[in-house]
Amino acid sequence: MSQIHQPNACLLCGAPLVYLREERPLTCALCGRTFSGSAHCENGHFVCDDCHGKESRAAIVSACLDEPSADPIRIAQRLMDLPPIHMHGPEHHTLVGAALLTAYHNAGGTVDLAPALAELERRSQKVPGGICGFWGCCGAAVSAGIFASIATGTTPLSADSFGLCDQLTGSCLQAIGRIGGPRCCKRDSFLAISTAVPFVSAHLGVDMELPDLIRCHWSRENGECIGRRCPFHP
Repeated sequence: MSQIHQPNACLLCGAPLVYLREERPLTCALCGRTFSGSAHCENGHFVCDDCHGKESRAAIVSACLDEPSADPIRIAQRLMDLPPIHMHGPEHHTLVGAALLTAYHNAGGTVDLAPALAELERRSQKVPGGICGFWGCCGAAVSAGIFASIATGTTPLSADSFGLCDQLTGSCLQAIGRIGGPRCCKRDSFLAISTAVPFVSAHLGVDMELPDLIRCHWSRENGECIGRRCPFHP
């Protein structure tokens, strides 16, 4: 089986991760359950998405319920500073949508925040880690789409809002795709959020805020940081 080595730290031992080109059964070193997985560290440790992100998702939702800002970038940055949030990981699939939902609510959007965040957490935890590379569909963009579907009350039987949600996800994917890889959960989150804000203003009439300048403070923690090619590099 062919492999790709990347200098990412294992959550358990700090060893580099090994990304597999094909999934295989892997047993989580934390919960003991076996999943079809595509990454483990060089020492054989595999951590499932649930164990990787459960504490992080709870922290994100809790923080958003007390967040007064209408700027989803600032909200996202504060969420990224929370202790359970890792440099990379599927928790960002919750973080993007949660920041947008919270800012949308605080900017006057009609949404009951607590149940909306709970629903976003339920949906986003189904988006697996690594899909940016394995599926060609970054979870940050999917998270923005989940936000839009909740904010508009969209279901598979909806008409106009169905298309809007897909358009937003597609616009986020285009912004992420134009930069290229390797992946960075921070960069892709900022790209998805900064794409969503003007889209929501134009189509839903809710004006969230955006900072004049977005700067990443996590570049030294990212072994694959693309440096000046990233629009948010300090």
